[in-house]
Amino acid sequence: MASEALPELLEAVRRFVDRRLIPLEAQVDEADEVPDDVVGDMKALGLFGLSIPEEYGGLGLGMEDEARVAMEFGRTSPAFRSVFGSTVGIGSQGIVMDGTEAQKRAYLPRLASGELVSSFCLTEPEAGSDAASLRTRARRDGDTYVLDGTKRFITNADKADVFTVMARTADTPKPADGVTAFIVEAATPGLTIGRPERKMGQRGAHVCDVVFDGCRIPADHVIGGAEGRGFRTAMKVLDRGRLHIAAVCVGTAGRLVDEMRRYALERRQFGKPIADFQLVQAMIADSETERHAARALVLEAARQRDTGASVTKEAAMAKYFASEVVGRVADRAVQVFGGAGYIADYGIERFYRDVRLFRLYEGTSQIQQLVIAREVLKDETE
Repeated sequence: MASEALPELLEAVRRFVDRRLIPLEAQVDEADEVPDDVVGDMKALGLFGLSIPEEYGGLGLGMEDEARVAMEFGRTSPAFRSVFGSTVGIGSQGIVMDGTEAQKRAYLPRLASGELVSSFCLTEPEAGSDAASLRTRARRDGDTYVLDGTKRFITNADKADVFTVMARTADTPKPADGVTAFIVEAATPGLTIGRPERKMGQRGAHVCDVVFDGCRIPADHVIGGAEGRGFRTAMKVLDRGRLHIAAVCVGTAGRLVDEMRRYALERRQFGKPIADFQLVQAMIADSETERHAARALVLEAARQRDTGASVTKEAAMAKYFASEVVGRVADRAVQVFGGAGYIADYGIERFYRDVRLFRLYEGTSQIQQLVIAREVLKDETE
């Protein structure tokens, strides 16, 4: 996508968020479902193909441009972004980054159009933060592989048509070296989807178990055509995914600051707007400052990635800082709203619930700290 077309895309997304999505936030939270016509509008806007190269039918956005779009979507309930988020990010990027040309041509155009929805199967009941210890097995049998195992908390699993699945193909001295990435279509016999989990927040974005029981897939569905590269593929995908989520956190923090500002100017106590009280001003000031700091961190890391530089440390820092910031901003928003912040009709308690997940997925805050420290210490010893 030409850079001069980005302002037009951002303006279209901004209008869509303001006019179409924000009015539906309470309905989606109550029904735990994003309306089909809204999903159709997202496909028409090209949102499913944001990060897929233009040669395969996508918009081909770089990381900085994708981050700017994600910030706009952060201004509304995270469930809306989740509709296309797994396809834009972790569900398709394994194929984009490491897939064979045949795999790219078979799947990317249909993912970009929204004809197919993709999802990413890494987490398991006994393997979350310790991704290298996964137990789902893939056994070679002639020109097929047979998958057995369970994946847990898989976003969009009940909507997905195709999964990127990480499975163990060998027991190696370094566990990560025995992990292989597969493309698995949802209609494959032996693959079943569990019921959507009841969650604290982000209602409308479903997570389910995905169970493989003798699930037989063609050998040419190994991403990149070679065993043992899956863990490295997953880590590359997560670097980009972490920057995307960090950008969403920045957008959500901005929405919450706007809500605090509006309410503080309207709400009167002791004969004047609560915006006149310095302790309220302090909460707004802290929130706006942290939001700007997170935004700068995200965009700088995104620009570095667009140059081809490794951004493992920078992506972890951005995701860690931005997800923690939006949690603090949501907490302050409840405080500024007072009792109204605890009441569902005002929408602030919904955001308070929604943003809590950002500190968990794409790697917990504690995992980000370990990644950052590892990279810093590695730099010191080189």
